[in-house]
Amino acid sequence: MFVKICGVTNEEDALLAVALGADALGFNFVSGSPRQVTPSDVEFIVRRLPAAVTTFGVFRDERPKKVVEIVHSIGLGGAQLHGREPVSEVRYVKERVPLVIQAFAAGDPSITTVREGGADIVMMDAAQPGSGRVFDWALAEGVPPGMRLLLAGGLTPENVAEAITRVRPFGVDVATGVETERGSGRKDPARLRRFIETVRSTAEELGSDGWVQDDGIEAYDWQVDERPA
Repeated sequence: MFVKICGVTNEEDALLAVALGADALGFNFVSGSPRQVTPSDVEFIVRRLPAAVTTFGVFRDERPKKVVEIVHSIGLGGAQLHGREPVSEVRYVKERVPLVIQAFAAGDPSITTVREGGADIVMMDAAQPGSGRVFDWALAEGVPPGMRLLLAGGLTPENVAEAITRVRPFGVDVATGVETERGSGRKDPARLRRFIETVRSTAEELGSDGWVQDDGIEAYDWQVDERPA
């Protein structure tokens, strides 16, 4: 099960998340976000991380050229597009960045176009990203078959096991649910540990049923495909 910790704002939290077993970290470059960070700050953090950890820059309706520039200039592994980016812009970024996550609000009918942009992963989030609110998980059925689904939106150590069991996503993404206070940008070590441990144990239990994704890729193997250098 792929685990992404988003809204990381400092080196201490980044290193803690990695030490606890996170597969990926997200750094928010969205203007006005309480978790907004600068490229220079993130560049310093990225240099301290193990090479196996995937790092994403989170952008909302940013100019695609700037997205690509930031990703490459500070050594990120990919981009998360969290706005209303048209297919043409998603495709532009994907052609220049190794990994792309395209996020949609639960129930957004435009999710049917996700294949056209070439995103590697589709994220389903609450209508207000970062609000910590849970949406109706039944809406995850709207994700096109075979797409890797990254489930977000109000996940916590208390509800993530149920979410995984009901939705069977490729991975989960959390920000607010493991913070010391909502919107603080600081991670609570105990909650972070509980979240990751719960995800791992739930995935292990479900793995015994032989479940695989519609595209035949084993659900919990992030490195199954060869990725561009």
